[in-house]
Amino acid sequence: MSRFFSDRYASLVPYVPGEQPQDRRYLKLNTNESPFPPSPGVLAAVSEESGRLNLYSDPDARALREKMAETYGVNPDRVILSNGSDEVLNFAFMAFSDEKRPLVFPDITYGFYPVFAELNRIPYTEIPVKEDLSVDPADYCGKEKKTVVIANPNAPTGRFLPLREIERIVQANPDGVVIVDEAYIDFGGESAIPLTDKYDNLLVVGTFSKSRSMAGARLGFGIGCPDLIRDLNTVRNSVNPYNVNRMTLAAGVAALADAAYYRANCETIMQNREKAAAELESLGFTVIPSKANFLFAKHPAIGGKQLYLTLKERGILIRHFDKPRIRDYNRITVGTKEQMETLVSSIKQILNEQGGQK
Repeated sequence: MSRFFSDRYASLVPYVPGEQPQDRRYLKLNTNESPFPPSPGVLAAVSEESGRLNLYSDPDARALREKMAETYGVNPDRVILSNGSDEVLNFAFMAFSDEKRPLVFPDITYGFYPVFAELNRIPYTEIPVKEDLSVDPADYCGKEKKTVVIANPNAPTGRFLPLREIERIVQANPDGVVIVDEAYIDFGGESAIPLTDKYDNLLVVGTFSKSRSMAGARLGFGIGCPDLIRDLNTVRNSVNPYNVNRMTLAAGVAALADAAYYRANCETIMQNREKAAAELESLGFTVIPSKANFLFAKHPAIGGKQLYLTLKERGILIRHFDKPRIRDYNRITVGTKEQMETLVSSIKQILNEQGGQK
């Protein structure tokens, strides 16, 4: 760092995104992107809107917020849009947490939570997940003026809390905001968005990156009561009121209109997930039950890092996390049927070479 870098951030450890290597062609199963392209309607909308890039985007994103409201059965004043869900998460941390209202989230979860906390100088507590890597809802009840953050399904495990347990956490923390990060909800989970009608302390965060094939467009959203959304917009308009560009706004409207296309893709991914999980288990893997577009798996005969590196040498990328509790595991994005067959075939070869096939 330079000699001018602020002391406030001297100890900041930034988030490390998944690899996006350019040195060769890889089978990319490491960053939970959709294996399917955007719908034809999205591509047409982006192309048309590209001719208007000389004009600022609508800072109120009215057309997309109205379409979101129609899709999710809420009023437009309950919706905020953002440059990826990471941005609205950061806004929420800024708006609802400080030294007097610290954060609480699991120790095994999305890696950006502690980074945002450190960046904004917010105290936080990481609650250990259980031995099976599941979140115990009781650990998040009665947190008294703290901000609770739950990724559901959780990352990188894929484990899911039923809606009744999310409601239990919200009910048990009436004086603190509960943020439910639903980046992977469309792959078999049940959304908490309907609960935002009932509870003024619930913010549900989502993204178009996964189920709607728009990771490169950067579009996220938050849904909550109007007062929470006003708070978030105060922060947004103090940072960047034009935070979502014209082409992404147009793509979002078109994606919501093409819902059947994306539902079919999600169904395919869920089928591929279950088939791949069964095949990995037949090879001796422990596979965590997943409601996301990825699997979290380990094998007794080969370490997580070794498997990751060996697959990378063969042109296949998966994600390894070098945290003590999960370093034996790897996170594997679910791709097409053909991609998953290639992965499983490569793993079989590696295990045979290791002498570790079941």
